[in-house]
Amino acid sequence: MARKEENLRAELYKKDSAKAAALYPQDPRQQYAMLIQKFRRDSSRIFTSMGPEYLGRLDSLQVTLAFLNKYPNLVNVNPALQAKMQTALGSLQQLQAKLQAADAVKQFIQSRKAQIQQALTGFTHLPAGITNAVAGYKKQAYYYADQVRAYRETLNDPGKTAQAALALVSKVPAFSGFMKKNSFLAGLIGVPPDYGTEKAVEGLQTRQQVLAMIQSKIGSTTAGTASLQNSINSAKADIAKLQSKLSKLGGGGGSAMDVPDFKPSDQHSKTFFNRLQYGFNMQTTQGTYYFPNYMDLGLSLGYNLGHSNSVGIGASYKIGLGTGWQHIAFSSQGVGIRSWVDIHVKKSWSATGGFELNYVQPFSSFKDIQQLNVWTRSGLIGVEKTVSLKSTILKKTHVQLLWDFLSYSQVPKTPPVVFRVGYGF
Repeated sequence: MARKEENLRAELYKKDSAKAAALYPQDPRQQYAMLIQKFRRDSSRIFTSMGPEYLGRLDSLQVTLAFLNKYPNLVNVNPALQAKMQTALGSLQQLQAKLQAADAVKQFIQSRKAQIQQALTGFTHLPAGITNAVAGYKKQAYYYADQVRAYRETLNDPGKTAQAALALVSKVPAFSGFMKKNSFLAGLIGVPPDYGTEKAVEGLQTRQQVLAMIQSKIGSTTAGTASLQNSINSAKADIAKLQSKLSKLGGGGGSAMDVPDFKPSDQHSKTFFNRLQYGFNMQTTQGTYYFPNYMDLGLSLGYNLGHSNSVGIGASYKIGLGTGWQHIAFSSQGVGIRSWVDIHVKKSWSATGGFELNYVQPFSSFKDIQQLNVWTRSGLIGVEKTVSLKSTILKKTHVQLLWDFLSYSQVPKTPPVVFRVGYGF
């Protein structure tokens, strides 16, 4: 951000030195360096807050660790595990401090963006250098806020170990009272002394009274109840969509929403390894005069570019199946090296293409396939349909229909139409 402001100041001095001096009374690099030192000092302190956005699961995890550290005998925690839990609790508190520093950075960037925008309002026409510098600053600010949001979502989704710990302490009667007194939410809104008792609900409508009121409005028929349920489900779906959009724009995090004036990439804030996609595919080919029936098994490694576009490489192995049900025989019929590009077109449809090298002869050792001049070339273009799967392992199914436009020049000739089914992890 300091480099981008340095570039903006240089461009602004060319246009109006007075406004540049007013916007930048000091070197932007020095200003950002001082802020970095301040944020580093703040992040080393222990905070008792999780920032402007409440994270319910993170709150529960911290209270669980605090409870297990304070009352290890209630759940039979051994000394070694207790030491690890103390370390985990300290790390969690430091992490919350770093999140607060990240929120402070985000608020500072929002303030600087507003100041820059205000300084440029008096110009009727801005040179391309200033326009590009401002656009770059805005884009970097948006992606920083998006990355902080992604970290918060990750922290609010505890793993299996944390879920097991929550399940363990929830069985202890003393944990309920500890949670009421020590959670962040209890500190924010306060918990009445009679919470959880019959006295706390005096004067409130009971469930039976609410149901009776609803039935008096819609009737007690099955059709009326189904209509109400459909309306509720539809409202929940609309609210969930709105919450998702607000979250992506920065809403719900205690700061103003940042509406980008460009199409942001959905992969920009992810790490390199989180942008990788793994998969495998297979296709069967009917036997010909030159080849027996065989199955082509391929492995692929892709990289998400954003907006559902990706590139990747892969390898394949051709397993011969024989000449029919009466003559099944497995053999090594070839190997392949492939590359591909997927470009999203609309919804779940993509245009796909790639280049492949295939060794389509039987072989018995690695020495047989070392001569690349005997490998055939394939140029593939076609369409792809992606279907999401509700599975913990396989996430997507890719159905491809491809045309090999180099098949007509190959000797021996291979099928020009290729049909593949792939699966992504």
